[in-house]
Amino acid sequence: MSGAPDVTTRPVPQQGAVRHGRDTGADGTAPTATTYDDNTWTADPYADALRTGRGPLFLRRADGWLLLLEVERWCADPDAADLEVLRRCEGSVLDVGCGPGRLVVELGARGCPVLGIDVSEAAVSRTIGLGGQALQRSVFEPLPAEGRWGTVLLIDGNIGIGGDPAALLARTAQLLALGGLLIAETVNDPSVDERVDVHVTDARGATGSSFPWARLGTPALLRHAHRTGWHATAQWTTNGRSFVALRSRGGGMEGNTGH
Repeated sequence: MSGAPDVTTRPVPQQGAVRHGRDTGADGTAPTATTYDDNTWTADPYADALRTGRGPLFLRRADGWLLLLEVERWCADPDAADLEVLRRCEGSVLDVGCGPGRLVVELGARGCPVLGIDVSEAAVSRTIGLGGQALQRSVFEPLPAEGRWGTVLLIDGNIGIGGDPAALLARTAQLLALGGLLIAETVNDPSVDERVDVHVTDARGATGSSFPWARLGTPALLRHAHRTGWHATAQWTTNGRSFVALRSRGGGMEGNTGH
């Protein structure tokens, strides 16, 4: 990949129903259209937690199961697991679901061309306020420099975006340059492979509306990756967090150029 992509911002589209695909094949054929509503991540419990940098905040399933969201970690400086991810990044980096921007800001400080995207206005505002570049946009909407990113990050559970890992992997392949790198964080439990409807909720019981989400352990991600034209180049665990590095088949870049 030659040079940094143009990440000049455009007018932010209205948030709402976002069309994306399912059952995308490795041949890149167009998937069947479906929709999900990403306004849930702009709801007050999530936005308030990012503004204050404090939880508790949860994803809540219909059966009452709760997943604690690590707001304080997201709003802190990158930890050892984050720094290992950043060391493996190549070329320009697109951080999908960048949240409050810790990875965007750290990569920018290292001189790496980087852009964060998030559907949450509070997340984008915090990232920009810390000196990072970010856009309020869904990964399934048009994005700057499509097909020219060196690395795409799906960290902090963001492989779950849209509740359809195959569709998200197919979309990521469209964003990357030939031979580009996807680094995804997985659930640190190899048995997990679920698609669920969840709400964002806080300790007071305030909730947003329901939206689809996915949770994948590493074996499940590798199965989806194999079916959608990716191959794994690395797997690792740091500080109890698990990660996979993937390239689309036919990509010729091997090794990594850390920042």
